Amino acid sequence: MKYPKEYLDEIKTRLKVSTVVSKMVSLKKRGKEFVGLSPFKTEKTPSFTVNDEKEFYHCFATSEHGNIFDFIMKTQNLKFGEAVRSLANLAGMRPYTFSKQDEEREKSWQEYCSVYNQYVQFYHDELLKNEDAGIAREYLKKRNLTKEEVKKFKIGYVKKNPCLYEKLKNQFNQKTLIDSGLFYLDEKKKIYVERFRGRIIFPINNISGQPIALGGRTFQENSYLAKYINSPETAFFKKGSNLYNLDLARKLSNKIDHIYLVEGYMDVVGLNKNGIENVVANLGTSLTDKQILILNQFFEDIIICFDGDESGYKAALRAAENSIKELKPEKNISFLFLSDGEDPDSFVNKNSKNYFIDFAKNSKISIHQFIFNHYKKQTDNSPSSMAVFEKNLRSIANTIKDNFIKKYVLEYFLEQVSFLTPYSNINKKQFYSKKIKSLKSTQKHFYETKSLSPIELKEFSLLYLVMNDLDIFQENIHLIENIKFFTNENRLVFDVILSKLKSGEKFSLKDLGIDNQLIDRIFKFASIKHILKNHKNDQQKIFELLEEFSRDLKNHELELRIEELESKFSKDLSESTFNEIRELKKLQNIN
Repeated sequence: MKYPKEYLDEIKTRLKVSTVVSKMVSLKKRGKEFVGLSPFKTEKTPSFTVNDEKEFYHCFATSEHGNIFDFIMKTQNLKFGEAVRSLANLAGMRPYTFSKQDEEREKSWQEYCSVYNQYVQFYHDELLKNEDAGIAREYLKKRNLTKEEVKKFKIGYVKKNPCLYEKLKNQFNQKTLIDSGLFYLDEKKKIYVERFRGRIIFPINNISGQPIALGGRTFQENSYLAKYINSPETAFFKKGSNLYNLDLARKLSNKIDHIYLVEGYMDVVGLNKNGIENVVANLGTSLTDKQILILNQFFEDIIICFDGDESGYKAALRAAENSIKELKPEKNISFLFLSDGEDPDSFVNKNSKNYFIDFAKNSKISIHQFIFNHYKKQTDNSPSSMAVFEKNLRSIANTIKDNFIKKYVLEYFLEQVSFLTPYSNINKKQFYSKKIKSLKSTQKHFYETKSLSPIELKEFSLLYLVMNDLDIFQENIHLIENIKFFTNENRLVFDVILSKLKSGEKFSLKDLGIDNQLIDRIFKFASIKHILKNHKNDQQKIFELLEEFSRDLKNHELELRIEELESKFSKDLSESTFNEIRELKKLQNIN
């Protein structure tokens, strides 16, 4: 018996290869790929790569290659069916048991897809080509949308007196059409009518890109019509388990680690038009745990940006209280608030893509900060209101499922509350002022160091080593003349020093003509200076350190070349590329 292709594709779509593999292999991100030690043999140097974009893993040591099903079968010694059941469970999908019920559901699913595919395509074509759709096209033009966006999102238009039901009932039985949620019975007229008549429609796709529901927007002022409506829930569409545009946005997760979550379809389309494609909408309902879990599978940082009005703020608060329980140590949820009257679509149209991205980077606040700030506004600092304030915060923190996050969020809440307590503030200020003063310089140095790449820090140490003993290196110039630097500024400094050393003249750092700020930076961040303090004039130690840093830089050069070749190999799988990678990895082992 064969599993339906759509069922297997759904599992592969929901689970990144790196998600599955990382449960057994410690992976490290390198470019677009992940690397780790092979699970198929014992090794010291990583030869195992994972490519989420291409949906495969490859082991250079053993030539093992495959998808998530292959990986589970080979590493856990499972049969295909057992691997499918294991991965379906991990993906949060119901098991496929080949029962009569499963077969009937599969048949219903195929018919459901067929109805939606025809419906979406028909009204998409109507919007593009039919003269009667001119009024809808004009509205979209006013919203700054072009044919490109209409085609990308397969936007359509259902006229006020549509007739597609009559055509479709010749292909499908009445139950199939009604179960799709696209039609309903008008009790007065005793006829079946189209739910989205008179509306612009936005197909809501599942994670694989299959339309399973619709969102509809009226574009004419009508007091008795809701501006937006969605498909009702069906056997194959649950609002709380789906997100608009997730099928397209998830494909960016290999390049971008954050996702914008907005309220409306037009926000998604508008941001896409302006080049911001990592965006989804939550279908106009309260944000659910399931939606957060789905986004966490693909992105590290969820930035929630709702409309800048009172209802948008209330929706954001509900989202914060619902989603904080899903916080995890390696994941972030933050909020971005726009000025009153703005929505993400209007904001980016008015200000540009780059302005929006910079605004998000500088203005977003973490979920726990938002919750704290909200409840702080509700208190008047009286003992009673402070008690309610703390009780609410404790209650919210205790909903967090991860115990580590729960601990630190609760500590954050209680520490912030303590600073609001009038009678304890004086003593606290005296205590913390001493602590803060001593920590500030260390903290500043830590964050500055954190902003530098590991290779840049190694280059600083190597430059410091040479600058500290110019005479030694003038006599042993052959030891350093072939060293390759990767940071432009450091390479420039090294070239100047090398040129002076080769001239044979005696010189000091002042004679180099290098900007003092560059020199100061090298001396500030060179970790080696603490070692050299204890080894002044120790030539053997100096040469040992030189060899260590030279080797690190050489290995970095090899890593860059291997990364380049692995990217090439993922496309062509050629033997020559594979052999070159293997030889370079041997050199890495030697070094």
